[in-house]
Amino acid sequence: MIRRRLRVVFLDHVARLSGGEIALLRLLPELSQHVDATVLLGEDGPLVERLETAGIPVRVLALAPAARDLPRTSVHPRAFKVDAVAATLRYVTELRSQLRRLRPDLVHTNSLKSAIYGGVAARLAGVPAVWHVRDRIAPDYLPLPAVWLVRFLARSVPAGLIANSHTTLATLPARRKSLVLYNPIQPPPPARRVDRPLTVGMIGRLAPWKGQHVFLAAFAEAFGGAAARARVVGSALFGEDAYASSLVEQSTELGIAGQVEFRGFREDVWDELAQLDVLVHASIRPEPFGQVVLEGLAAGVPVVAANAGGPAEVITHDVDGLLTTPGDPSELARALRTLGDDPDLRARLGAAGRARSNDFSIGSTVERLLAFYDEVLSRV
Repeated sequence: MIRRRLRVVFLDHVARLSGGEIALLRLLPELSQHVDATVLLGEDGPLVERLETAGIPVRVLALAPAARDLPRTSVHPRAFKVDAVAATLRYVTELRSQLRRLRPDLVHTNSLKSAIYGGVAARLAGVPAVWHVRDRIAPDYLPLPAVWLVRFLARSVPAGLIANSHTTLATLPARRKSLVLYNPIQPPPPARRVDRPLTVGMIGRLAPWKGQHVFLAAFAEAFGGAAARARVVGSALFGEDAYASSLVEQSTELGIAGQVEFRGFREDVWDELAQLDVLVHASIRPEPFGQVVLEGLAAGVPVVAANAGGPAEVITHDVDGLLTTPGDPSELARALRTLGDDPDLRARLGAAGRARSNDFSIGSTVERLLAFYDEVLSRV
């Protein structure tokens, strides 16, 4: 166990409320009862206010947009960005100085970009760093040069590796000090059932690999022209606006425009889940974790998820959810029709999913993380 109260600096390159940032926001209030936590963000944004409201010390050390917003596809020799590299090197120097002033016992990076610059800055400042990896380091997710770079650095830069699923950890080099730590969840009170047409939805940022187009095709096959409704919650956070527009066009082409509501970004995920009878996860490649899947389980909403990556580790098919082949709209449509026709099945899966979510409590997550901190620091 931890022998004294540690000082831990958490790093993230963005302050937007995406999956990893929401997970951090849920973790820190409980964790800060055991460690002195400070968060350093590469930009101002909604996460700053949320952390401050939770009583978590937060500072913004602005990272130049050229580096902060560099898309994954640019990590390639043919797309080499001199200004992004220069901005990152300057930031490493600034961050090293900040860390020397803060004098933490440990640096905990919360995003892939912060793992790279934060790991190097921590090493230069003489502070051990833990990488919390929330992305699969694989060629179907990142350009091959980026995969090589991250895997090379992962062998020596961090003092320990945390992955958000076994799927993610399997894409990283084997390290003695590693931990699979699923994102924590705090189930909300059960929502009251509202009399409405069957409502099926997806929640999450709009991106081609997230599969909203697969969901729309499946919904049209299952419920086109019926009373059922579809809800697409989320926005294009990282420059995928053309894809967002294409989804509206697709709904028109499929003849379901009158049945589909595009709700944009919504901060209150529990309120959105309360409006659904079925939650769909439709990523076309393995999801590193799939936080919305766990949120759906916790809310007692029956979940249909793609049978790959993190969701397949969380859900047992036909026990606490349904799993379908990624990228197969016809199979997804059959699962949706099955659920639409069987309210008892929806009730059974919803109750089992809520029970399953208890395995991901914040308290147990904090205990495992503290033990890992102790393990890392005992061998530095």
